[in-house]
Amino acid sequence: MFVHPQFDPIALSIGPLAVRWYGLTYLLAFVLFLALGRWRMKQGAGKTWVPQDLDDLLFYGVLGVVLGGRLGYVLFYKPAYYLDHPLEIFAVWQGGMAFHGGFLGVLAAIWFFSERRGKSWLGVTDFIAPLVPLGLASGRLGNFINGELWGRPTDLPWSMIFPQVDQLPRHPSQLYQFALEGVALFVVLWWFSSRSRPVGAVSGLFLLGYGVCRFLVEFAREPDGFLGFLALGLSMGQWLSLPMILAGGAMLAWAYRKPAGFSA
Repeated sequence: MFVHPQFDPIALSIGPLAVRWYGLTYLLAFVLFLALGRWRMKQGAGKTWVPQDLDDLLFYGVLGVVLGGRLGYVLFYKPAYYLDHPLEIFAVWQGGMAFHGGFLGVLAAIWFFSERRGKSWLGVTDFIAPLVPLGLASGRLGNFINGELWGRPTDLPWSMIFPQVDQLPRHPSQLYQFALEGVALFVVLWWFSSRSRPVGAVSGLFLLGYGVCRFLVEFAREPDGFLGFLALGLSMGQWLSLPMILAGGAMLAWAYRKPAGFSA
């Protein structure tokens, strides 16, 4: 059994300016996106892409993550509360972001980018899907440093006490997510996308892979206190992951009815 180190969330302070570890993990995610994207371009993926495309897509994607993540949290997790307190929707500094909402926001940003650049929407998603998991891994490290999104109680030998919660040994579920939806999904997608695949196949595998990883980890993650468990004893994260699993499987089945070839 271990005890959470209780990291100082502030990495660096210069006068009134405070740089937080969580913000640095986001910055790392953006750097990884650009670096891996340029590497993919050198390897022959995204033959019609230029570096400016990648920079612009990151800009649109960041907007999609922030706006979609916030609106997703409002609509999926606390709709009644924000209906009564609409101005607090804009109080993002108080916390409250949802991955699945951010994901939908990114899809909208990709559509906007694709329309402006005359690219295939699925071609763009196929190109960037392998770039995403390490950014997700970086974000989960930020969750662990902050000591948030902790796991359910367990007696496993690698359990961890989060003193800011209670003295119960719990799953370090942030690290599970780091390993599964971050590192493991990256390895699978990077290998899968290294060869020519049918249009939509890489995107489908991302949806399926993330959905399965998130669904499984949710069995170890403590559900949100204000929601608890929903129908069939599943968490909100699991219910939101099920459509991703179904859509990913359907996309893979559809993609392999098409001839192979990079599409971006």
